[in-house]
Amino acid sequence: MKKKKLTKQVKKRRKTPSIVIPKEKRKKDFFDRVYAVVKKIPYGKVTTYGHIAEVCGIKSSARTVGWALNGAKDSGLPCHRVVNRFGALTGKLHFGSSFLMEELLRSEGVEFDKNGNVMMEKYLWMPKTGKRKSRKK
Repeated sequence: MKKKKLTKQVKKRRKTPSIVIPKEKRKKDFFDRVYAVVKKIPYGKVTTYGHIAEVCGIKSSARTVGWALNGAKDSGLPCHRVVNRFGALTGKLHFGSSFLMEELLRSEGVEFDKNGNVMMEKYLWMPKTGKRKSRKK
């Protein structure tokens, strides 16, 4: 008897039409969300690829954030403010000069440790997730 109920439930699920969003549309939407977050990074602050991915709804897509930013060259976005989770300037090769990313951050007052990483405890900006807190009545 239980097996019949389970079979009916599986058949019902199969009949439910699923909406398939084309891959290019999903990619464009994700990239647009990435660009919207990057635009908000304050002057003199940095955030990480992972934090941006999390805010954009796909926590494990830090690498995809990097691809999105690579495609945003000459867009006017402050891509130099995005670093890896350790504060390393992993995107510096996309700036024409390996020192340009560091120079841009230093010009904003961002400091680096002895290993050349951004001092994250001082300069990390955490993007907001957009989730609202419920109000207590």
